Amino acid sequence: MQKEIIANWKFLLTYYKEIAEKAMAQVADERLFWTFYNDSNSLAMLVQHISGNMLSRFTNFFEEDGEKPWRNRDREFEYVLTSRKQMLEEWQKGWDCFFNVLNNLKEEDLEKMVSIRNEKHTVLDAINRQLAHYSYHIGQIVYLSKMVAIEGWKSLSIPKNKSDDSNKKKFGGDNGYRNLLQ
Repeated sequence: MQKEIIANWKFLLTYYKEIAEKAMAQVADERLFWTFYNDSNSLAMLVQHISGNMLSRFTNFFEEDGEKPWRNRDREFEYVLTSRKQMLEEWQKGWDCFFNVLNNLKEEDLEKMVSIRNEKHTVLDAINRQLAHYSYHIGQIVYLSKMVAIEGWKSLSIPKNKSDDSNKKKFGGDNGYRNLLQ
């Protein structure tokens, strides 16, 4: 069962990473740094934060607390990155660090204890905590991308008012879908 948990994490996290990348790809370069108001985050800031969190949590994952002394969390919410290229490099650096740990996890590792902000967690709990955290921020990335992309947004799931069409494709046309509903 634990092998399936690790495989499921990899699947879900790869999915969330790809969703965020598809969303950000639809945004013009200058809009990656736009904020709604002074206390809101730009797409680049969200990327900085996710990457900073991943680097802190998963560098020396088993040996050190997940909140590293070298991390400057507050700076993650400032205008630091200045180009799409920088932003995507930062994004990838965080994911590489995270997936390096995930790809090397063994079933017996899931019950080991790790620390995050001086609190003990099993590896199972620590990864679930991060899965929830990253999916939360990736939802923000998708929403903000859709908002700033303005015209021409291509849905990343089922577009508005297209649920019936999608279900017909999934269930084999009108008859298959209608039979399912009965």
